Amino acid sequence: MKKDLEPYQLVERSIQTKFRKGLWNPFIAAVKRYALISPGDRIAVCISGGKDSMLMAKLMQMLQQYSETPFDLVYLVMDPGYNALNRQKIVSNAALLHIPITVFESNIFEVANSAEHSPCYLCAKMRRGTLYAKAKELGCSKIALGHHFSDVIETTVMAMFYGGQLQAMLPKLHSTNFDGMELIRPLYCVHEDDIIAWKRYNDLEFIQCACRFTENCTACDNGGGGSKRQEIKTLIRRLKRDNPNIEKSIFRSIHTVCLDTFPGYKQGGAAHSFLEHYDGEDD
Repeated sequence: MKKDLEPYQLVERSIQTKFRKGLWNPFIAAVKRYALISPGDRIAVCISGGKDSMLMAKLMQMLQQYSETPFDLVYLVMDPGYNALNRQKIVSNAALLHIPITVFESNIFEVANSAEHSPCYLCAKMRRGTLYAKAKELGCSKIALGHHFSDVIETTVMAMFYGGQLQAMLPKLHSTNFDGMELIRPLYCVHEDDIIAWKRYNDLEFIQCACRFTENCTACDNGGGGSKRQEIKTLIRRLKRDNPNIEKSIFRSIHTVCLDTFPGYKQGGAAHSFLEHYDGEDD
């Protein structure tokens, strides 16, 4: 009977039933399509306390339970300087969802918030490096982050509109600073709207970014109200009114890049021109 189930069991049941198509299936599709998990992996599932990372932790936990591929998980929470309320919210949610977290401290908010330029960029860079270091210390070879399908689309559009380049977000990549370490994104094919629907259906409340720039933000569910990313979210939402498949088209486009049609591109950090291979090629 449903009333006899614990809260975490109800959450798991909702993933397996009501949200199977929107959450579980695309999660499994990404794990398989991009070969995110290998036998013997020890993965640090990085939990920031937001809806995305908490859902990712639960999905990874369920996958470990049902998968025939043996792998280990460490549920890693870095406290970059949360206030007491946000810290307790993360601990309470982890207990509610039966996720055995490992918490460690850092002073990233203090350092990033004192920076004069690009504090958000500095914070993100420091977070990732600190997570890599702690994960490696705990014997992990991979870290899992909660970036989802919508993040992939928004990052692609932002790079073109504001960065002057066509750049996407990979489902996995090797660390350039920590030998033998990889980053994986298990929610790569999961839409944010489905994550929000799951959160609301289960009456779950998660923290947002929680830094001094966004911890008072109540208008947005993902932090960074008024940011360029929020502008892109709004733009894509408007475009979807006329073309409901626009996100799928953008996602498909980053998997089918036609380099033969580009006058220039970068590979391995080096710039290349179509002129390098122009002479001698057929029209």
